Amino acid sequence: MEFKHTSILLEESVEFLITDKNGIYVDCTMGGAGHSCGFASQLEAGGLLLGIDQDDDAIATSSERLLNKFTCKTAIAKANFKDFAQVLDNMGIDKIDGIFFDLGVSSYQLDCAERGFSYMHDGPLDMRMNKDAKLDAAYVVNHYKEEELAEIIHKYGEERWSKRIAQFIVAARKEKPLTTTFELVDVIKKAIPKGARLDGPHPAKRTFQAIRIEVNNELGILADTMETAVARLKSGGRIGVITFHSLEDRIIKQTFAKLAKGCTCPPQLPMCVCGKKPQLKKTGNIVPSAAEVEANPRSRSARLRYAIKI
Repeated sequence: MEFKHTSILLEESVEFLITDKNGIYVDCTMGGAGHSCGFASQLEAGGLLLGIDQDDDAIATSSERLLNKFTCKTAIAKANFKDFAQVLDNMGIDKIDGIFFDLGVSSYQLDCAERGFSYMHDGPLDMRMNKDAKLDAAYVVNHYKEEELAEIIHKYGEERWSKRIAQFIVAARKEKPLTTTFELVDVIKKAIPKGARLDGPHPAKRTFQAIRIEVNNELGILADTMETAVARLKSGGRIGVITFHSLEDRIIKQTFAKLAKGCTCPPQLPMCVCGKKPQLKKTGNIVPSAAEVEANPRSRSARLRYAIKI
């Protein structure tokens, strides 16, 4: 299957991130190289665009689209985005001019049935962004305790029927292990009362999101990764993060706010004793235009959060 993915907020991301045409920029979630190519197209011979991804399919596709195709230097590394600093260290790079994250799952991963991300296509229960990882969706669904499943579906999926869905999953797997996405979808549909399935998104959407986040530890790594990213920026360097749901967006917003504030002392203290200084300025966000949402409905929930290093 061809790696197809429409980059969201592409022009806005490129316009914000690139300030030095001979600078060093990192795309920590390279995917099909849509944003990476946009960044590289703005750089000159002295610049470097480093793309990082943990997905072998993404790396194979992006290698063809990115390497040796632009005036600037380009490089690709296989890693989870939380390990980007190690990649930089291995390349002998200290400070960078810009860093970018496009969170969530790509259109290719959703549309590729054998990856098991989508409730719209029948495939194996997988959901691993890194196919070398040990934990997959099948293990979560078939081995996690009922209480653990309910907590994950409620916390990461914000699903009101989380306990009932967990109960139905456990009952179903006692008959036989759940091994495909459609088997899981059928269980979820049975768990959610008919009246509650008439309105809103697909009944399996929230549960699939929750399991995917658990499999890939998507939220657990965000705050620390953002702080490390800001620490590696040069003064005036820029960070951009595209989020797609409220949980990850809240983490990015709160982390940027904390780094922009600096001091963490209780407000009742007459003076700062922690010594922490603000690291960010001009934090803000951009949402897709009505035209982009119409052309690409998957962009509807996207938001580009950005900030500049002091």
